[in-house]
Amino acid sequence: MQVLTKRYPKNCLLTVMDQYSAVVHNMEQVVMFPSLLQDLQLNAQPGAPSLYNYFTMLKAIRIDVDHGLQPREEWQVKTAGGQTNVAEKEAAETEKGEEEVMGQLDLEAQFHLHYTSLHHILTHLTLKAEEVTRIYQEITGQTV
Repeated sequence: MQVLTKRYPKNCLLTVMDQYSAVVHNMEQVVMFPSLLQDLQLNAQPGAPSLYNYFTMLKAIRIDVDHGLQPREEWQVKTAGGQTNVAEKEAAETEKGEEEVMGQLDLEAQFHLHYTSLHHILTHLTLKAEEVTRIYQEITGQTV
């Protein structure tokens, strides 16, 4: 398991980012055969994503956390295969509307809103990575 080497305050975003990166790195080291996760769901709900989908998503997000964001155009080409559809156009229009609303808020309020959201999301994703690792270990008979 990867050990955190940097020390930041407990609720610091850098701490949460480092924890996420370490947990996903550990998940990648433990999950030797990701294909075993394809038919399993994290929740027993119908239509829930497979553990394999979580595994690949968590790895992709880790790359952004560790290396920074790709330019928006590159990310859209990568995720949409270079095709723009109606849903993407509507999302862009909605985003422009949100930017106008956010522009009306002061910068400090915007910062706290996004900081809190990012902190919450990274904490949630860290828990998901730990759960994927635990389930894989149960499937393969590994003990912690």
